[in-house]
Amino acid sequence: MGKTLVIAEKPSVGTDLARVLPGPFEKHTGPGERTARWLEGPEHVITWAVGHLVQLAEPDEYDEKFKKWRMADLPIVPSKFKLVVRDERSQKQMSVVTKQLRRDDVDLVINACDAGREGELIFAYLYEKAKAKKPVKRLWLSSMTNAAMKEALANLRDGAEMQRLEEAARSRSEADWIVGMNATRAATIRLRSSFDGAVSLGRVQTPTLAILTRREEEIRAFVPEPYWLVAAGFAASAARAYEGRFHAGAKPRVATEAEANAIADAVRGGQGTITKVEKKRRKEQAKLLFDLTSLQREANSAFGFSARRTLAAAQRCYEEHKALTYPRTNSKYLTSDMVPELKEIAGHVGAHREYAAAAAYVQGLDVLPLARVVDDEKVGDHHAIIPTNAQHALEKMGDDDRKIYDLVTRRFLAIFHPEAEFDNTRVETTVGEHVFRTTGKVLVVPGWRGVYGEIPEDGDADEDAGRDQTLPPLEEGEHAAVREVAVLAKETKPPRRYSDASLLGAMETAGKLVDDEAMREAMSESGIGTPATRASIIERLIDVGYVERDARALVPTEKGMNVIRLLGEHPLTSPSLTGDWEKRLAEIEEGKTERTRFMADIAKFAGETIGELDVKLKDVRIPRANLGPCPICGHDII
Repeated sequence: MGKTLVIAEKPSVGTDLARVLPGPFEKHTGPGERTARWLEGPEHVITWAVGHLVQLAEPDEYDEKFKKWRMADLPIVPSKFKLVVRDERSQKQMSVVTKQLRRDDVDLVINACDAGREGELIFAYLYEKAKAKKPVKRLWLSSMTNAAMKEALANLRDGAEMQRLEEAARSRSEADWIVGMNATRAATIRLRSSFDGAVSLGRVQTPTLAILTRREEEIRAFVPEPYWLVAAGFAASAARAYEGRFHAGAKPRVATEAEANAIADAVRGGQGTITKVEKKRRKEQAKLLFDLTSLQREANSAFGFSARRTLAAAQRCYEEHKALTYPRTNSKYLTSDMVPELKEIAGHVGAHREYAAAAAYVQGLDVLPLARVVDDEKVGDHHAIIPTNAQHALEKMGDDDRKIYDLVTRRFLAIFHPEAEFDNTRVETTVGEHVFRTTGKVLVVPGWRGVYGEIPEDGDADEDAGRDQTLPPLEEGEHAAVREVAVLAKETKPPRRYSDASLLGAMETAGKLVDDEAMREAMSESGIGTPATRASIIERLIDVGYVERDARALVPTEKGMNVIRLLGEHPLTSPSLTGDWEKRLAEIEEGKTERTRFMADIAKFAGETIGELDVKLKDVRIPRANLGPCPICGHDII
């Protein structure tokens, strides 16, 4: 009986698999190298890709004429796509993988790349490039613990089961090539005189850039308008002081300074009456478990992490530390077969002092509240990101990894805790004919918020209406003296620039600004890109010079602004279009639509795009900005 060849996505995964497969394993290196290229045991050979070893070939691989960029040669739509090894570093490892695939003593191959569309593509491309013919089984891992790896190895999937996933992966890759390659060439040819270098366009990056630039246009067009607020300090007794803001109906803003001063003068030193005290108990549920996008957004808000930085830390927590489950997921739910493990997982995280109390509560429940946690229908390839059912060596984690682990662990524990309960109080104090409003918020039952040990600020609070206060006991009909009055001069503010967090949210909902978590989740199927690719899209826009980071803000450059201005309302800038395509890719994966139909539509769209860009950009000239004289030679800097 021959050996089984296991191909992982990264060396670290290959090393981990060697721990649970029958050994011993011997390391093999390349000539003159110390780094292992493959491992060999009595029954298995283990090797790996290093990310994408193989990619789609450039146009000139199909025909020499494509080395010159000419409008007459577009669109370029290969009938069959060619594959090439990415670079010299990739070539070394690809040679090793190819050699193992061609061994006479190997009679079965296990695809152990990451369990998802991208992992499927990495394997499919290298398998095809190596011209391999051997039967394939699929290892499907969501967690890198020894127990999870052993279980997955005992339940290998048949290669044919993954056919639809591979078709979706190839379709995404080829669609990006066709649209990106053709649109980039057409735009670059027509705008040569206006831009240095290529004008990079793409099926996913361009609508993302459009979201950023249209917000920037709003900010630039914004004209601030002044308004005024009137704030007063009241005292129902010496020990019962509170603040209030003047309101005309529901509006705290006063249009003119004279009017604000008149209100302040009318109430200063006066006596008010508490005309309304409303107290309502509000309950607040814990947030759903993390998928990758919501984790990236949370880490950006909490720590200023870029989407790429969060993904890298989460991937290390999955691969190296075996502390978190597979991060590249778009689900916030768990499957029913995981229920028996949940208390065990809480036990593992509870071994660490900072989580001990919250974990003990979860372990002490007779019945876990699972209605919002478990939903088999809302889990695709991967469930939500949670801690693994294993011991976690937190002391071995770097600072980034530790922060991401903390976010995931607290979110996991919190969802099994009861609702937090607040007493929301609204007080109205009337002074003459002027009404001042006061709001108070008191945490009565910590519930799930106790897992965090603090009450996060309410990011949606209306600053003009005044801050939430911890209020003293107040009764309707009581008198309250006006201790002080202030007139506050304000200006309306432009829309905020996007951060990684808010841009990820906009990409998730195809550009529509949606704050409600459940509604956002319902729209996520038609979003721009996938959870696994959104971070790289943002970084790509920065790499090509369309966007810059300013602290946490993502700011389009003039080049990025001009690209979208020139494209106008072209469908390539539409988030909903690329969102629909992402949905169709998911339908290919599910067997609801055919790959051939999708690719035909992509080719048609590429042709239409070239025609439109040809006409629209033919006579466009963008004057280059003159930045003034050079301090050394005196000539203008362009």
